[in-house]
Amino acid sequence: MSFVNFAKREIQLKIVYYGPGRGGKTTNLQVIHEMVQDETKGKLISLSTVGDRTLFFDCMPLTANVIEGFTTRFLLYTVPGQVMYNETRRLVLKGVDGVVFVADSQWNLMPENVESLANLRENLRLQNESIDQIPYVLQYNKRDLPDVAPEQMLNFTLNNGPEKLAAFPAVATTGEGVFETLNMICRLVLNKFIKTHRTPTTAATTSIPAATNTPTASVPPPASGTPPPTSATPIRK
Repeated sequence: MSFVNFAKREIQLKIVYYGPGRGGKTTNLQVIHEMVQDETKGKLISLSTVGDRTLFFDCMPLTANVIEGFTTRFLLYTVPGQVMYNETRRLVLKGVDGVVFVADSQWNLMPENVESLANLRENLRLQNESIDQIPYVLQYNKRDLPDVAPEQMLNFTLNNGPEKLAAFPAVATTGEGVFETLNMICRLVLNKFIKTHRTPTTAATTSIPAATNTPTASVPPPASGTPPPTSATPIRK
């Protein structure tokens, strides 16, 4: 649920990255944190275990001036992929404004994708919410691996509702598809917020802050063939 702090002129919006274990949720946040400008990001907090890099959640505040008169702070979280931590998943989902489902494109992990998506729907249902009522996008990660399902198959399996959702092929380790996914969920979350809290001053642009343009060794450049930046796609390093 969005939170508006009128004293600080700040809007907080919560986005959760959901999906099977080791599918790339944490990698998405790590790449975003590495590539956006320092003044627009907070500290990336990650709690890890041997079985999965994310035990509880990652929380990264990302700020942008997208609604006139207010600073918008996007709080990005991931949930643990392991089934044993389902209670933690439910806790992280509380008050969610938008969801990114990060699917693992490998053929042999399709059952895990289906199970995780069903788990997402059930956990939202238990808190009287529905995935059909909140902003929601798909990311098909690990498209660089040799044995991946075609995008048509992923859409047939995971994107088969009455209305097709935005879905982005990605290679999170290189940054490919990461910002396209982030921009779309931010736009959808902002649009819903504006419709819900419409005032004469809620004029908004819907691009997140541009990334810095100095490369670092820890994050490889985006793979060749990545679309050039647009007004809704931040310039990556």
